[in-house]
Amino acid sequence: MRSSTERILTTHVGSLPRPPALHELSIALGKGEPIDPTRYAGSLRDAVVDIVKKQTDVGIDIVDDGELSKPSFITYINDRLGGFEIDTADRNQSPWVGSREVRSFPDFYRPQLANVHTRHTHFLCTGPVKYRGQQQLATDLANLKAALNGADVVDAFVPATSVSSIEDWNRNTYYRSDEEYLYALADAMHEEYRAIVDAGFLVQVDDPHLVTYYVCHPDKSMDECRKWIALRVDAINHALRGIPKDRVRFHTCYGINFGPRVHDIEVKYIIDILGRLNAGAFSFEAANPRHEHEWTVWRDAKLPDDVIMIPGMITQSNVMVEHPELIAQRLGRWVDALGRERVIAGTDCGFASFAGNDEIHESIVWAKFEALAEGARIASRQTKRAA
Repeated sequence: MRSSTERILTTHVGSLPRPPALHELSIALGKGEPIDPTRYAGSLRDAVVDIVKKQTDVGIDIVDDGELSKPSFITYINDRLGGFEIDTADRNQSPWVGSREVRSFPDFYRPQLANVHTRHTHFLCTGPVKYRGQQQLATDLANLKAALNGADVVDAFVPATSVSSIEDWNRNTYYRSDEEYLYALADAMHEEYRAIVDAGFLVQVDDPHLVTYYVCHPDKSMDECRKWIALRVDAINHALRGIPKDRVRFHTCYGINFGPRVHDIEVKYIIDILGRLNAGAFSFEAANPRHEHEWTVWRDAKLPDDVIMIPGMITQSNVMVEHPELIAQRLGRWVDALGRERVIAGTDCGFASFAGNDEIHESIVWAKFEALAEGARIASRQTKRAA
């Protein structure tokens, strides 16, 4: 994993706005409608080339494929795991209904709840979990590798969903316990994680569900939530077994983009558990008013000196484009606390975690990325002078 030795590097979380034509083909494919597979494959391949170029053009150093082949950061896995069938139970209710947030601000959240996650199919585990996504993964890796040919990048990563996200999204009726189900998922996801790293990329484990459990389960105490999180961390480490720590990035975030978010679990309550993850870098929210102050918690956490921080310097939780000088000031705090080599400028979350999400217009996404890169350049000059 590259560090910010010469200058402060930039990256992001993964999901980026899909090109409209590709998105339409993906929707048709998901519905089982007949499409020309050659046309789809070519469109996807060309779109990945374009998205890598867009990232490098605005100054992103550590890039990915924008997750362009995926309907979302989580539901893509439904096509890659065996042992599941469509969950016919009525799950058209948002998982946020009854959460601490909605209980506190029902009038604000009511309009949002009608459509959140209702367009996406959930699956039911009814047999032994097996990984069967080798071909889809191979296509993703080949497309990214081809797009990187001749591209001016420092490194590249591939996001992959976590076992706790799959567990939350797809109910279990086969395994005897949550733990048994988790470890079966871990064994399956190990194959995806391993293949990404073996192909020469960083693997990024995406796990918002690890921290949203608290807000979505108001009946649970903090101690109960900590125990729940600890078991999932152990399962993630099992999925990462044998994979070098310095090839792993871990990302977590809080699920809600636009909202009061007063019930987000504070990282100070779980930093000791997160620190047990077999990850060489942590990507997390640090650019919005609910979490910007938590840089002191990460500073004081006494994580190993070889662990890299990827704090969000721009956010998906509002449409305002951050000023580069503000980004530089934010980065300056992190550099002062941890040293420049341990800081990479990132984003709070993906900007299209579910394909078609238009909360942040594509034009604003790229304006934010340009500000991120410029802020990192300013901070690099300032920290160099300070050194």
